Amino acid sequence: MRPYIIINAAMSADGKLSTRERRQVRISGADDFSRVDQMRAACDAILVGIGTVLSDDPSLTVKSPFLREERKMRRADENPVRIVLDSDAKTPLTADILRKGEGKRIIAVSEKADPRRVMALQEYAEVIICGEDSVNIHSFVQELQKKGIATLMIEGGGTVIWSFVSQGLFDELNIYIGSMIIGGKTAPTLADGKGFIDESLFPGLTLDHVGQMDDGVLIRWKRRE
Repeated sequence: MRPYIIINAAMSADGKLSTRERRQVRISGADDFSRVDQMRAACDAILVGIGTVLSDDPSLTVKSPFLREERKMRRADENPVRIVLDSDAKTPLTADILRKGEGKRIIAVSEKADPRRVMALQEYAEVIICGEDSVNIHSFVQELQKKGIATLMIEGGGTVIWSFVSQGLFDELNIYIGSMIIGGKTAPTLADGKGFIDESLFPGLTLDHVGQMDDGVLIRWKRRE
């Protein structure tokens, strides 16, 4: 058993998550920000990779006071569990994800992570060691299930999304496509990484929703079994 895994991302019309310098760009508008906030409030946990933490420094908190109160009314922390995949324990101790907002944090590291860094992070988050040279995704999501996390939202970046997609560890894919072209062959895309060699390995998707939002389009797929 594992959590229900939702991948959520915003990309430009040419499929880029940010610029070639990995500088964050505002791709979506107010309506999509509200949608994402509602998704965060509805999930048990939110996950990003260390690359996103270093480049964007997100807090991953629920922004709406109403949604935070709603979570507390159902006896949940006002923010979901916030998770960083960080094989080498590079998360800065000053990172917003560790400092802002109430709620639990988890840092997933590998066995090769510097023990001193791990010890320092333990002051702010639960540290789970899972995998030798990099975090073992399969084992890690099973650990999350044991902790009572039933719904997990993946917010990026492209390398982390690829890690889950390449192993078939997702159930739903939500993509907001914005009305801009970023360009750059080295700019991050939705699923960076090695890529599939054999067409038979491509994950199948079933279209579940298409709709206009802000100046772009929201598309939701479900993974085809």
